[in-house]
Amino acid sequence: MPRIRSLRAAALAGALALSVPFAAPTARAQAALAKLSAADVFKLEYASDAQISADGQWIVYVRRTSDIQTDRRYGTLWLLRSDGTVHRPITSGRVHDESPRWSPDGKRLAYVSDRGGSAQLYIRYMDTGESFPITSAPTPPTNPAWSADGTQLAYVALAPEAALVIGKPLTPPPGATWSAPPKYTDKFAFRFNDVGEVAPGWMHAFVVRADGGQPHQVTSGNYHHAGLPYQPSTVSWTPDGTELVFSARRIDDWELKTTESDLWAANVNTGAMRRLTERAGPDQSPVVSPDGKLIAYTGYDDRHVGYQNTMLYVMNRDGSGKRTLSTKIDQSVGRPIWAADSKGVYVQFDEKGNTKVALLALDGTFKVVAKNLGSGTSAYSGGDYSVSRDGSVAFTLSTPSIPSEVAVATTGPAAATKTLTSLNAALLANRQIGKVEEIWYKSSKDQRNVQGWIITPPGFDPAKKYPLILEIHGGPFANYGDRFDEEKQIMAANGSVVLYTNPRGSTSYGEEFGNLIHHAYPGDDFYDLNSGVDAVIAKGYIDAAQLYVTGGSGGGVLTAWMIGHTDRFKAALAFYPVINWESFVLTADMGAKAAADWMPGLPWDNTENYAKRSLLSVVKNVKTPTLIMTGEEDFRTPMSESEQYFKALKLRGVETVLVRVPDEPHGIRRRPSHEAAKLTTLQGWFDQHKGVTP
Repeated sequence: MPRIRSLRAAALAGALALSVPFAAPTARAQAALAKLSAADVFKLEYASDAQISADGQWIVYVRRTSDIQTDRRYGTLWLLRSDGTVHRPITSGRVHDESPRWSPDGKRLAYVSDRGGSAQLYIRYMDTGESFPITSAPTPPTNPAWSADGTQLAYVALAPEAALVIGKPLTPPPGATWSAPPKYTDKFAFRFNDVGEVAPGWMHAFVVRADGGQPHQVTSGNYHHAGLPYQPSTVSWTPDGTELVFSARRIDDWELKTTESDLWAANVNTGAMRRLTERAGPDQSPVVSPDGKLIAYTGYDDRHVGYQNTMLYVMNRDGSGKRTLSTKIDQSVGRPIWAADSKGVYVQFDEKGNTKVALLALDGTFKVVAKNLGSGTSAYSGGDYSVSRDGSVAFTLSTPSIPSEVAVATTGPAAATKTLTSLNAALLANRQIGKVEEIWYKSSKDQRNVQGWIITPPGFDPAKKYPLILEIHGGPFANYGDRFDEEKQIMAANGSVVLYTNPRGSTSYGEEFGNLIHHAYPGDDFYDLNSGVDAVIAKGYIDAAQLYVTGGSGGGVLTAWMIGHTDRFKAALAFYPVINWESFVLTADMGAKAAADWMPGLPWDNTENYAKRSLLSVVKNVKTPTLIMTGEEDFRTPMSESEQYFKALKLRGVETVLVRVPDEPHGIRRRPSHEAAKLTTLQGWFDQHKGVTP
């Protein structure tokens, strides 16, 4: 057995107690327990990328931990028997191991790891435990895919090219020390969130032998062979091993048409390419059926609206016979996986705040085979799954009281779902957590039903009065749901009731509800959110004089929108908001998409629409003390947005603080200490304004 890092040794005993459900302490015992705190950000662990072997006997997953000594997050691979009798680490160390993929015969495991100093593709022999890298690429391989015969792997990676330079730069004389040279770019998005400055080059598909050797670049040309530029993408082999099928952006204006991609097939040996789709809109996530006759993929016909359902399609291998399968599901679907008999396709989708897996037959009928998927870190939708030949589904499960664990859903007469891990059992056995209650209420705007969740503090007494924190999700096209959320639980542990809802524009309620904010965001979301606050106050246990509001990204937008329309909140904290849509379009990494879909067009052609949706249009109304907190490497909602709001509030004489977090992209979760600082800052800011009238 590989050596286990000392930080995780204490958790091992709890993890080995497989399939034993966590027993909640009695009320008396719970009252004596400690509450979750910001320091527990370092202690909580999460399961991700659960991959089941073809025979359904074994599952490998990524176990994600945080190290308090290095202030970094790591991931190692753990092996589970699907009946719950074995659970052990197969890699260890302060490393980032990810994307585990079983060989077709289940005897080897491919994965990506930076244990050698840079991210490379590794092969592990499961019988001996021997592991070795099969690439030495200059850029990280992503999402490896095995050929059907197990002899080769395909992946997508950035193929670097020389940096752009204009003119002939001077050469420093011998022994001279010059500053770094100027940086040239001709790209619209030259920085991407969580990527940083984009290295010059193009995303291409590669093939490498499973026993090592020089990788072969299959695709060519100055195009990105990925659904999104500079982002991981998937490739699928044809069963005969002659072709790769993938999503590509082989158009000249790919930077400005950010949702445009098509499916292509490339001959593995010659690189000859065939175009399989050609329409306005994204075509992504292709998978070839096991019998080689069909290709399933996701996408939509782009109507340039804020939100559209992503649909599941199938077509013949030559690109003919395209048809839509998911018309009976009024939700976006993703992550398609073929059933072993080629008679159906598994997909993942969200419905009313719960993430599920369904099997769609080729006639469009479907059956839900797993639910409660989640990443475990937050109430946002997430999680992942894989399927064995017999239809067993391995997935990451999360509920309001359970951070992500590995579970398996079996089929047949004895169909059942079994949770196989209990990664946080030891920690949560010694912590109180808040109770989560689902709530539905009517919006004062139009009496639409809005779904939300309430977390009450540990030791909650309905006869007492508590502060209320309204926490708003980002996106805006996203959803909260019945999933564990470490940050909201810690807010509740500090003594507040926490409300989080899915106002109009949220996903998982159908395309019509999601698109209610088309060219009108922020706007009527105010009524949905404000009505939620009223609904919780009506329960009788909220101190109406102690109301607070916060949210990140789109939630930061709506935080600023709320306090621009009401003075009922004692204090506000806007995490990484957008404040000025004109500057956002011209500085953010996703500015082109925002102009094309979220806004009616370019800023100078639509000044009235941009102005009325700007948070600067309502800043004159703000009296609420407001803190703004953003990562300095946030290129999704750049720091300049927060600076504009901070200075606007200062000019108006509103109490405000700007917090800049070094080395952090969008979300402020790269370093555990910074995530903890989000929570301590929030609590400190709200505590500072208890009893203060704006």
